[in-house]
Amino acid sequence: MPGQDPRTQWIPTLFLIVSALWTVEPQGLSGRGLACTVLIVVNSLVLATRHVPEDKIPPRLTVAWLTFGVLTAAALIGVSTGGASYLFAYFIVGHIGFRLEPRTALTLAALCAVLCTVALYFHLGTGHDLLPWTLGFTTGGPVLIGMLNRSRHRAVLAALSAAESAERAARAEAQAAVLTERGRIARDVHDVLAHSLAGINMQLELADALIETGDLEKVREANQKAHSMVKESLKQAQWTVHALREDSLPLVESLTAMLDSSGHRDALTVTGTVRDVPSRVTQNLLRIAQEALTNAARHAPGGPVQVELTYADTSMTLAVRNGPATRRVNAGVGSGMGLIGMRERVALLNGTITAGPVVTGPHEGGWQVEAVIPG
Repeated sequence: MPGQDPRTQWIPTLFLIVSALWTVEPQGLSGRGLACTVLIVVNSLVLATRHVPEDKIPPRLTVAWLTFGVLTAAALIGVSTGGASYLFAYFIVGHIGFRLEPRTALTLAALCAVLCTVALYFHLGTGHDLLPWTLGFTTGGPVLIGMLNRSRHRAVLAALSAAESAERAARAEAQAAVLTERGRIARDVHDVLAHSLAGINMQLELADALIETGDLEKVREANQKAHSMVKESLKQAQWTVHALREDSLPLVESLTAMLDSSGHRDALTVTGTVRDVPSRVTQNLLRIAQEALTNAARHAPGGPVQVELTYADTSMTLAVRNGPATRRVNAGVGSGMGLIGMRERVALLNGTITAGPVVTGPHEGGWQVEAVIPG
């Protein structure tokens, strides 16, 4: 059985071999004694072979080897004149039940029982006169014990295999969780650093350019915008820390504060009954809104912005719309990760997101992002 010391399994085998060498008669180098000695050796080898692992012996060879073992066990009973020769039949038949499929095992066990019964019934081994011939039938009985051991063995192997599969699945799940968390942190880092640092760098470059013109008023204005962006970055960093700690932020209040700090007061419209939502929903919706507002400021500066948060019975919808630019758009290349990050966030919440130009309404010519989250 799995986990059992192989040396312990050898004890009954060695005990039987020693008992046979000690008790079975006759033994010698000629005549009946030679035949008996050879059969003892052959039965011992057949019995010892049962300790070879199953995957080392092909199935057909296993059937041939055990069939040969049945024949030699019955032959030893017929040749010997005394001793424990019949024990080989019991052990071999027991192993037949363990090693072979039930149908084949029962067939060989019946064959062994018949052969041993014939040997005892006709007194082929003269020393067995005291043994009833019906004892031969019992040599087929151990096949049932072997079959039970086989079933238990298969059950143990199945349990071990299931445990290994569960362990592999747990490792895969843990790895997936790590990758998901890494993706989440990457998105948060992008949202905080890429946007904030790019804006701050733009204002500082503008201030450097304005210094050469001597327009100190505009230099101060650019410097103040840079300071304002630094403060906003600190707030965003706090949101990121909250997200990593799974702290809960109030969604409506956080959206309002975000819009106020970006210069879009009273731009939020809330429809439906406000309710508490899971922390991860709040964090991801805030990040989606932040990304949409950043894109609006970058690609449509000066354009009006409208944010709508709708609470339905089975879903939530966040829509961010901006009108066309009213000021000159500074050419620049984004990281390309903004829309990808928004889609990833919505996918984590099993929601949907659409992004595209606004073709009707007061924001015609602008851009809109709409995320629908179930729950």
